[in-house]
Amino acid sequence: MSDGPPTALVVLGASAGGVQALCEVVGGLPRDLSAAVLAVLHVSPYGRSAMPSILQRRGSLPAAHPKDGEPILAGRVYMAPPDLHMVVEPGVVRLSRAASENGFRPAVDVLFRSAARSYRERVVGVVLTGNLDDGTAGLAAVKLHGGVAVVQDPAEADYPGMPASAVRNVDIDYVLPLAEIAGVLVRLCGRWAAEPPPADQSDDPAAGGGEPAVMKEQLERGADREPGGSPSGFTCPLCHGSLSHTAEGSYEHFRCRTGHAFAPESLFAMQSKATEAALWEALRALEENGALSVRLARQAHGGRHAADEERYRQRQRAAERHAEQLRRILMQPDGLSGGA
Repeated sequence: MSDGPPTALVVLGASAGGVQALCEVVGGLPRDLSAAVLAVLHVSPYGRSAMPSILQRRGSLPAAHPKDGEPILAGRVYMAPPDLHMVVEPGVVRLSRAASENGFRPAVDVLFRSAARSYRERVVGVVLTGNLDDGTAGLAAVKLHGGVAVVQDPAEADYPGMPASAVRNVDIDYVLPLAEIAGVLVRLCGRWAAEPPPADQSDDPAAGGGEPAVMKEQLERGADREPGGSPSGFTCPLCHGSLSHTAEGSYEHFRCRTGHAFAPESLFAMQSKATEAALWEALRALEENGALSVRLARQAHGGRHAADEERYRQRQRAAERHAEQLRRILMQPDGLSGGA
């Protein structure tokens, strides 16, 4: 293990099925690795994560959740803490509670994009098992800045969504079985082992073409300014603001003014969940309307209020009929949530 700056960065991203995948990759890396390893796993924002201790038991590299501003050192594993984005700046790790990306915090795209901007061609991005498409836009940024893209073979991934999306949308350098990834990472990092650490090129205008570093974009941009890109015609499923459309290389990306960001499949999934939530809310409103109509009909029962009673009974029947139609839609086995 080295206590000096890394000659390269290995950035790993995983979601469903990712514990075993990360253990196998990190466990195959040697103690004298000249690169630093930074990893994101989609985890619950509630409670603590045991991933650093799990990774340390499975391999020879020390692993930990970094502190904000902690130096990046070679031969160490930095695991994104729950509910915090892990952002790379030259020589240091920053932690941020900026808006979620693809519905996640931490998000793979945030790590990959910021690493690509800060370390450019000395970044190896690795997308492992997981659903949907977090990591695709970030891997496109890695390639755009001259880095190397590695993807777990979707055919053997427990959950092929993330690696399959990367393969479809990014010019991948290596598509590998899980057992072969560590060996390739060692060979790739060995190219830079005899060279000095890279200079800070994060502000080089030639490094443009992708989105700016996520932390700078979200923390330096005032709330009264619109995000870059062109109007998409869609609204954010989380805050209901308008979404602007940009591209990470050739890959589409959507962002609202508050900073929520989505790759296409993730936006579709979040829209689908929002649609289902809206239908459940409509069902609740219809059932409450029917129940209130029953109460009003009882109050109007008899005497001079017979016409009012019938009117409330008609409203009750209409509400119950519409509620039943909505319930049948919601109960369909094909669902409306768009998957997970």
